[in-house]
Amino acid sequence: MSEALDKLSLFDPAVQVGPLISDRAVAKVEAFVADAVAHGARVVCGGRARGGRYFEPTVLADATPAMRLAREEVFGPVAPIFVFDTEAEAVAMANDTAYGLAAYFYSRDVGRCWRVAEALEYGMVGINEGLISTELAPFGGIKESGVGREGSKYGLDAYLEIKYLCFGGL
Repeated sequence: MSEALDKLSLFDPAVQVGPLISDRAVAKVEAFVADAVAHGARVVCGGRARGGRYFEPTVLADATPAMRLAREEVFGPVAPIFVFDTEAEAVAMANDTAYGLAAYFYSRDVGRCWRVAEALEYGMVGINEGLISTELAPFGGIKESGVGREGSKYGLDAYLEIKYLCFGGL
């Protein structure tokens, strides 16, 4: 990137990716990319910290389940590309994690959309859509990605104590 791009303010309209939360987060993303490359991934674009808490949006080809980024949540702008042969293999690879916040996939086949979405072990699934968060829908994951939901009417459940009353013989 040019020196002019390095000096952009987060509030400049040309900025499309914001900073990570901390220096430690930048180091963690760097470690994920280094681990992937050490295990055979190719950096297609990005792959570097850009000063401050910025990390370039990164695409990694030839990702495998053996890589750290397949087993831990990255929380950075890294998109690993995994290759699979069958729908069942793709679902098995996606579910082979202790986490389950969100999953995304694209398909033109409506039947496949339903099958895959129902088979994915995630609290939220984006189908042909990358921006799935909205205040109208429950936000939350399953497995080690959280219990309960935020947002929507379901987000209120954590703040309520439900009491069941059953009257008989009045």
